[in-house]
Amino acid sequence: MVDFAVVAHWRQRHATERDRLIEAYLAGRRAGPLLRGLSRAADRLLRQAWLAHDLPANAALVAVGGYGRDELYPHSDVDLLILLDDTLASVEEARFEPLIGLLWDLGLHVGHSVRRLSECLSEAAGDITIQTNLLESRLLAGDKKLYANYRRDFIAHLDPTAFFEAKRLEQRNRHGRFADRALLLEPNLKESPGGLRDVQTAGWVCQAVGLPAEFPGLARAGLMSAAEARLVSARLTFLSHLRIRLHLAVNRREDRLLFEFQERLAAEMGYHAAGNQRASERLMQRYFQAARELSLINEFILGYVRERLYPDAETTPIPGQTDFVIRDNRLDIVDPELFARRPSAILDAFLVLHRQDDLSRFTPATLRALWRARGRVDAGFRRDPGNRARFIALFQQSHGLTTTLRLMHRLGILGRYLPAFGRITGQMQHDLYHIHPVDEHTLMVLRNLRRMAMPEYAHELPFAHRVMCEFERPDRLYLAALFHDIAKGRGGDHSSLGQVDARRFCRSHGLGKADAEEVVWLVGQHLSLSSTAQKQDLADPEVIADFARRCGSVARLTALYLLTVADIRGTNPAIWNSWKDKLTRELYLASRRLLEGHEPHPDQVETSKEEARVTLRLYGFPDGVETRLWQELDDIYFLRHEAQEIAWHTRRLLPLLGRHDIIVRARLAPIGEGVEVLVYAPDEEALFARICGFFAGMRYSVLQARIHTTRDGRALDTFLVMDEQSRTAYRDILSYIEYELTALLKAHRPLADIAPGRLPRQMKAFPLQPEAMLTAGVDANNWLLTVTAGDRPGLLYDITRRLGHHGVMIQTARINTLGQRAEDVFVVSGEHLAQPDTRLAIERELIAALG
Repeated sequence: MVDFAVVAHWRQRHATERDRLIEAYLAGRRAGPLLRGLSRAADRLLRQAWLAHDLPANAALVAVGGYGRDELYPHSDVDLLILLDDTLASVEEARFEPLIGLLWDLGLHVGHSVRRLSECLSEAAGDITIQTNLLESRLLAGDKKLYANYRRDFIAHLDPTAFFEAKRLEQRNRHGRFADRALLLEPNLKESPGGLRDVQTAGWVCQAVGLPAEFPGLARAGLMSAAEARLVSARLTFLSHLRIRLHLAVNRREDRLLFEFQERLAAEMGYHAAGNQRASERLMQRYFQAARELSLINEFILGYVRERLYPDAETTPIPGQTDFVIRDNRLDIVDPELFARRPSAILDAFLVLHRQDDLSRFTPATLRALWRARGRVDAGFRRDPGNRARFIALFQQSHGLTTTLRLMHRLGILGRYLPAFGRITGQMQHDLYHIHPVDEHTLMVLRNLRRMAMPEYAHELPFAHRVMCEFERPDRLYLAALFHDIAKGRGGDHSSLGQVDARRFCRSHGLGKADAEEVVWLVGQHLSLSSTAQKQDLADPEVIADFARRCGSVARLTALYLLTVADIRGTNPAIWNSWKDKLTRELYLASRRLLEGHEPHPDQVETSKEEARVTLRLYGFPDGVETRLWQELDDIYFLRHEAQEIAWHTRRLLPLLGRHDIIVRARLAPIGEGVEVLVYAPDEEALFARICGFFAGMRYSVLQARIHTTRDGRALDTFLVMDEQSRTAYRDILSYIEYELTALLKAHRPLADIAPGRLPRQMKAFPLQPEAMLTAGVDANNWLLTVTAGDRPGLLYDITRRLGHHGVMIQTARINTLGQRAEDVFVVSGEHLAQPDTRLAIERELIAALG
């Protein structure tokens, strides 16, 4: 056993050396010396620990994994293999246990395995992770001959082809797990596509087939140019700096670029806010650029290794093409200098790929040639009429647009052809609901539009699929999608600024006046349908009429509807739900009816009543029985509720009429998601606030609230609520809501505070400044209150309590939740709201409470 004082001395000396290395790094900002220095400091400590124990001579201590590469990040694990000779007696293995305990006592984060030589070879044969770990190894201490035999036997047993295929499959699976996260706002520096693991994978497969694992060596071997090797080294160094800084900031192993550390890391790495960009946004833009380029290099290298392992690929000519052939089921160029000789062939390559039904990829040589030729896409290239025609032709193909644009983006060609798109590449969106940078969100919207037209995805959005299949000239829609967010990050209204870019593009690319105006109009109006559907009363004929007039034609309305659905779903999949589907579809159908020359609401009140009567008869209610309830309801009620809702209210309330009890009924929402709750109770102050407080206590989100006061002074309120976390099946909670909410309302307890839930990390790192504005409504007695704030449990309850303090009554509530951002609209009334000072006081109080 090693003396405790000796252990403490070793530990302190190692900590001191580690601190010295980190201080030198912070002063000089050189990643390589720090990673090697930390690795060698661990080497010295491990050798001392090994030598301090009486261990068998035929054993070795081996560094593996990242530590075996002689790279150790500040809080990475120290991966070790204790290699034993097959002749070592089993009882001798117990002599290594004190060593493992000592390593932890020394403060090392050790990941270790103990294997005999034969076990290493047999276990590695069926486990790609073990093979990879053993591929990168260094002898630290012990039997040199044993280690030499291990390296010799391991390399002899390694099957390069099987190793390559296993690593390629492993990378594909990893990309599948992290693909969304890579495009999210908190990428994993190690595992995301284009992260450090992609660089390491390229090195491993090269090493397995006998090529150099380092990029300068690959340049000497002809797999890349010296300039490309320098570029990769620079991007790799940038990611290494980020990971080092992240480990130091979090003070533990953490590879996710978390929101709460992005501003700090940006400042430490010398980034500053500029214009409308935060320092963190500039840092993340640099990250996304580096990740995209490293991902490409990984693809180049794996492609070359594949060709080395499978050299006999069949080549097939393409009818009518002299510049391109099909090789190994991929598109290949005949002349390696084609793009340098004729730059317009860059777009030809994508068009040819587009038009080959069974192809979706280029050969590695073609991919690399396109990447190298990206600089030829300059102002002259963009002005060339032929190139403009080729670019427009991409949008007119029957399939492959999404794949083509994504590939052009990865290669840096799309951003060079459309410089405005290049400026939004990697542009962060800290608005609490977008989960992609602007460029990736734009491509996601395009993907969503293309999927709407494909029969295999019809089940996702059946109605939108049917509308899309009837829509003529979808190419205009795709162009509008490409430009809809292109002006983000410039300051000002990005819709209006985007119209300028879209108009300039349409004119320069020869679109007809009508087509150009439609694209420009869609870019300018792309938020209007969503805003109208979610913030205004769709039962109001004037709302529908105003929106229909804004669209002007069924074609524009249809295009806007499709773009809106694709945009919302491309923003954040969690935002799109059956409620938003219902609202957007309802606005589209009502507006379309008006634009087609029909009356918007042909005697809507009587129509709703008659449809409700039919439903009631199906449930056995006799003629005229509904009059007892309906005579207490005005036309506004029948305009704001659908016939099936009216029938449900009537069925539940008729048997209980005449009582003065509080009635609460709940059912599964007809839209297919959530719970619809009916409250029928004597109208009183704070009733609405109490109901909201109840749902806040359940951690349920209120999506819609409709408040109605009957002629005899009772409240008939309906709520649509959802559990955003899907903790309990809705069917199991209906009875609970009916019983507990009834009991709460009968108790008439004072309004209590709701325990605040945990704020999302993004909201903490990038808080949203709340807004509250009271404006005059259409009715002289009503006012419109618009509230924008970070969403949290109890938000609606807090708003209703504050309004209640001022004697303000809520008439209707439109609750619009976008990820972690709430944009709520209320129609309110109160005798003091006519006074400007009162309105200002309410706005200030709400902003203070919601901040």
